[in-house]
Amino acid sequence: MTEPITLSQEEASELMRSLLHKEGSWVEWGNSCQTLQKAGYSPQNIFEETGFQASQQNLVIVAAQVYESLVKNQAQEELLSYYQGPKSDILYELRILNHEQRLAAAELAKAKQLEIEDAHDLAKSFQEFSRITQIPSGFTRHPGDAVAYQCWKRARQKKDLQDRSRLIARGLKFAHSVAAREALEQLLMDFTVSAATKSAPLLPVYRLEDSEEMARIVPVIGSLPLTKDNLESVPSLTATEPFKMVQSSVLGCLVPLPGWPVVLKAADPVAFLATSGQLPRSISGKSEQVLVIVDRSAREWSENSYFLAERDGQLEILWFESIPDLALLGKLLLILRPQNIVDEENLTEPWQMDD
Repeated sequence: MTEPITLSQEEASELMRSLLHKEGSWVEWGNSCQTLQKAGYSPQNIFEETGFQASQQNLVIVAAQVYESLVKNQAQEELLSYYQGPKSDILYELRILNHEQRLAAAELAKAKQLEIEDAHDLAKSFQEFSRITQIPSGFTRHPGDAVAYQCWKRARQKKDLQDRSRLIARGLKFAHSVAAREALEQLLMDFTVSAATKSAPLLPVYRLEDSEEMARIVPVIGSLPLTKDNLESVPSLTATEPFKMVQSSVLGCLVPLPGWPVVLKAADPVAFLATSGQLPRSISGKSEQVLVIVDRSAREWSENSYFLAERDGQLEILWFESIPDLALLGKLLLILRPQNIVDEENLTEPWQMDD
């Protein structure tokens, strides 16, 4: 997570002015854009003041980070000078590699005078090759051999001689080791077409887009009737970002609730079970078990809310027209009814249609 920083108005104005006049190298532009964004300036704000579009800001910020990784890996001054040339678009393509791989790939890209498309292919091939547990015979971990291997593998699967020859020529352009060159040259005489190798399936990656997709875990203190001791005996739960993980040292019952705003805002929510008949007002429908969620930290009276209080030794959900004499033990957040399944028996039977 990016740490925010504080900039004075004068400092921010000076960075904006420098970007507007494109002073310094593109590396400095990237650092300035990143500094402004960390200080709370949106890409749109920066664009309006400097003319740097959001996509351009992203490119120079990321490329500058790649450049800094080359500096940290003690890249030669000649290489660093080459990429200040400017070559921000080439370094941007190397962002998917780790620091050591970036240096090796940057050296090869300079030696081969690669343009964006070739740099993109280099980075992708190098990344995929690095994941291979056992290096194929004849190839090394050099980024040139990584591209050569991809060309060699694809060429072996081509029936069309023109496509096959094009891939072999590209592989020979990048091949670093003598053995890799020999493997490619062998394909010029061996026209056997090999079956395509199976690729590993895509990883089932998801990203949470909405807070409601993330459940909040709430401790359950029991079922009515309950006492004040029952309410206070259950410890609070603290969620750890970014996945709202909860660790509890006390064994007990927990319930997941949708990430509704009223649930997420609660400082110390707990839940307990009750029947609809135990509620202070009747609710429509048949009598059923419900889950009552209360925020123990919300104890300031309001005429628009129900509160939990102890009366005659037992907890009750009550509404007070004015400030009560009873101690308020928590504010009622919501009452959750179970999912309404219209025909439970029908769900267990095979689906049928009339002819």
